[in-house]
Amino acid sequence: MAKLYPMSLDLRADLASLLIRIVDVESVSGNEAMLADLVEEALRLPHLDVHRDGDCVVARTHLGRSERVVIAGHLDTVPVVDNLPARREGDVIWGRGTVDMKGGVAVMLQLAAELTAPSKDITWIFYDNEEVQASKNGLGRLAANRPDLVEADFAVLMEPTGAEIEGGCQGTIRAVFDLQGQAAHSARAWMGHNAIHDLAPILDALVRYEPREIEVEGLTFREGLNAVTVSGGLASNVIPPSATLAVNYRFAPDKTADEAVAHLREVFGNVGFRLDDVSPAARPGLDRPLARAFVEAVGGEAKPKFGWTDVARFSELGIPAVNYGPGDPSLAHRDDERCPIDHLERCATGLRAWLAH
Repeated sequence: MAKLYPMSLDLRADLASLLIRIVDVESVSGNEAMLADLVEEALRLPHLDVHRDGDCVVARTHLGRSERVVIAGHLDTVPVVDNLPARREGDVIWGRGTVDMKGGVAVMLQLAAELTAPSKDITWIFYDNEEVQASKNGLGRLAANRPDLVEADFAVLMEPTGAEIEGGCQGTIRAVFDLQGQAAHSARAWMGHNAIHDLAPILDALVRYEPREIEVEGLTFREGLNAVTVSGGLASNVIPPSATLAVNYRFAPDKTADEAVAHLREVFGNVGFRLDDVSPAARPGLDRPLARAFVEAVGGEAKPKFGWTDVARFSELGIPAVNYGPGDPSLAHRDDERCPIDHLERCATGLRAWLAH
């Protein structure tokens, strides 16, 4: 399949056309350079001060406004599965990244060019490596390398939300249980110790676990605790000498990451585990004046974010943030990713109403 690379991005184009051009620049995590180059080139505009950190592009207004907001979105996608180039069918754009999250990137780019005199100073951040391990995350790297470029009073992360506001986000922990047994011939099982059987009390605790619904600042988050991967065994005639089970805990923003880990220790008792990944939750922050103004300008009713997003990074920096972007989040990463053009236009209209007044 031939890859399509536009020579430039026309930010005056309609949102559907702009999204198609962005999608056609393949930018799987680690391969964002081409798209980052095009974004940087397109944003070299008189009213914007442009910075580059690796494949992260930052464009800022400097109008002396009393408030500064960040609008952020990532350039990378998960791997392509015969879903490029993009195609338009009626009022829907299909292709890798249309939902997660090049639809949001298209809206950002159009508004970054259009809003030359917004009511708030704006920092537009287009970053790399969001879809891979946290250590590579371009927003995290930017915050470490140039914290001054991330400073703001409020942030909007354009993750897909169906063009509705989603406040905060759940935290996530991946706990790994490593069970050790003793290998033996399965005909003489009493001479060994079956590590897979030792998973039983852990699995039993998971089956008995009742996920909680927790209200935080008026939004109800539903937690989840589930086994996600399991491995073990050497051969069909060998008693397994080892077994590994990974468990994913999605926790509400009423607790810190340390409190979430403590909860896991309560659930599993004296069965030890190691932490493979810990990402904190983020409180909605919808009680802040800028957040209230955003909700009023965009309209609709805020919902909780089921999942982890980089609003948690902003929260750690003391910046309240919400998720707001085009595309149905349930289609993210699917082979049949597709975004209604109406979602693009609704998000552009909502942000324009907030930023222009």
